Amino acid sequence: MKINSNGISLEQAAAAYLQGAPDTAKPGKSADGRSFAEILGEKSEELSGDMGVKFSKHAAERLFDRNISLSDEQLTRLTQGTREAESKGIDSSLVMVDDLAFIVNTGSNTVVTAMDPANNDKNIFTNIDGAVIA
Repeated sequence: MKINSNGISLEQAAAAYLQGAPDTAKPGKSADGRSFAEILGEKSEELSGDMGVKFSKHAAERLFDRNISLSDEQLTRLTQGTREAESKGIDSSLVMVDDLAFIVNTGSNTVVTAMDPANNDKNIFTNIDGAVIA
């Protein structure tokens, strides 16, 4: 008979499992009966809400190339503008923060590209469903 770290034999553990031990004793369940996937999804939602918007590789390159830096206050306004656009059912939004323009995919909460006045002399924005001035 082999004893595991909980002080019971593997046979006893298997018997308890097979005889219908409570769900919390079964693999993949927490003490409150939720699965790992449920807990992970909940935590992911909490974290993404705290982080604000994400920047695509393209948008990050544009910010770097155009020497655009955002203050914490501007980033907060960009995040709030993205949430407002999503709440209105806008999928692809132009979000204006001061003189900076951001195209945001609200479904993925991702900034697709960024422009400053020097790189947007014609003020033409295509493939958007709406705009927010944040």
